[in-house]
Amino acid sequence: MMPSPADLSYFAEVATTLNVSRAAERLGISQPSLSLAMQRLEDSVGTPLLVRSKRGVTLTPAGRQLLAHAKQLMQAWDDVKAGALASQHEIQGSYSIGCHPSMGMNLLAHIIPALMKQHPKLDFRLRHDISRKVAEDVVSMKTDIGIVVNPVQHPDLVIHTLATDEVTLWVKDKARDIPDVLICDPDLLQTQGIMKKLKKAGVTFSRTLTCSSLEVIGDLTAHGGGTGIMPARVAARTKHKMQRVEKAPVFHDEHCLIYRVENKNIKTMQAINSAIRAFFAA
Repeated sequence: MMPSPADLSYFAEVATTLNVSRAAERLGISQPSLSLAMQRLEDSVGTPLLVRSKRGVTLTPAGRQLLAHAKQLMQAWDDVKAGALASQHEIQGSYSIGCHPSMGMNLLAHIIPALMKQHPKLDFRLRHDISRKVAEDVVSMKTDIGIVVNPVQHPDLVIHTLATDEVTLWVKDKARDIPDVLICDPDLLQTQGIMKKLKKAGVTFSRTLTCSSLEVIGDLTAHGGGTGIMPARVAARTKHKMQRVEKAPVFHDEHCLIYRVENKNIKTMQAINSAIRAFFAA
């Protein structure tokens, strides 16, 4: 069990006065409360720290050793508290942002460098995964901020809608026929939903090329490599134009900013969130 900062400060006062009654008076607490605090500290350390007598107290060898480090420990705690308070009221610290790699390519380069230049004490850790895993990491506090697609409502999360998109089938621009090769990321819920609708409609492909990068799917599709399943935003970013497959199933996406509700008043979180929302509003 870690000793509390209060118990350490009480111990330092007892070690200075070598008298529990006098230390309690100077600390403004009752003698029984101070004695209980010293007992807690000894239990935490695992050995006696004080030898009590009618004349007062003396320090054991372990007590002298603890006293030598107590001020250093209390200073470290003061520094930790100051840092924690600063993170609440100042734009600084290290924060993690999670999103799908495709979302990161379109977003992070527009906001991260500007925020780091404006706030020299602000650092970032970037995490990339599919949206449902990013959301799980935000809920479990492994990631501070998530930019995700179609998040499930959760009591611990604040969710802001940023934009909408449509996932459907795409082919090379001016393609006369739909290529018989399907290019997709089978791990995405959007892909799974569209493939179920295709199967139900009796639409099949002779071969399937799987890929975890939406950008690569877009590039392959734009060069005539097959029929790609991707969001309209990704299709619009490819160097070569593409066209939608007429009457193909459509999966409607909602891009959202998520973070834990207890972080909503932290100034740094507010600055990062504002930058993200401003980018999508532009």
